[in-house]
Amino acid sequence: MTQARVRFATFEDYLAYSDTTSLEGRYELIDGALVELPPESRLNSTIAVQILLALLAARVSVDLVHPGKCEVQVPVLRSGDAANRYPDLVVLRPEHLDLTQRRLTLTLDMPPPRLIVEVLSPGKTNRDRDLVHKRAQYAAIGVPEYWWIDPVAQTVTVLTLVDNRYEDRGTFHGQDSVNSAEFAGLTLTVAQMFEP
Repeated sequence: MTQARVRFATFEDYLAYSDTTSLEGRYELIDGALVELPPESRLNSTIAVQILLALLAARVSVDLVHPGKCEVQVPVLRSGDAANRYPDLVVLRPEHLDLTQRRLTLTLDMPPPRLIVEVLSPGKTNRDRDLVHKRAQYAAIGVPEYWWIDPVAQTVTVLTLVDNRYEDRGTFHGQDSVNSAEFAGLTLTVAQMFEP
């Protein structure tokens, strides 16, 4: 990862800068500095596409499902937290369509997305970021459902927001169907996510 040299006092300053400057790649804003994210792995992209296909089959509109490209502003809850995230998959609400016409960024003043999915990256630091820090940030903005997918164990954990905290709805594997509160019509097994 490389860091751009520009520093920002606020997230709004970053948005204004990135709207007028051609930034290649994806960046997280951490402690005022831009930190470039590495490209998505093939596995993360494949899993996101499998979920996209299952959501489309469950009659979710294609313009609401965004694998890897939707930027989500999140509160900085501790030093070193990013002020924005690029989840592996985001499902928007219909009202987001007007709000994101110019830029596919959800800000804190917008309603939260219906679902965020993260594929766990290897290593303790990366896992802690997804399992602890992102979890707290997504709960703080009111995302009703958060999935994390463990490609090593080949499991999916579904969390639902209850009283501003995530509760474990279940961890699924193999031929288990993913049990989603947000998408009751979803028919997706864990095994399907890992199919090539």
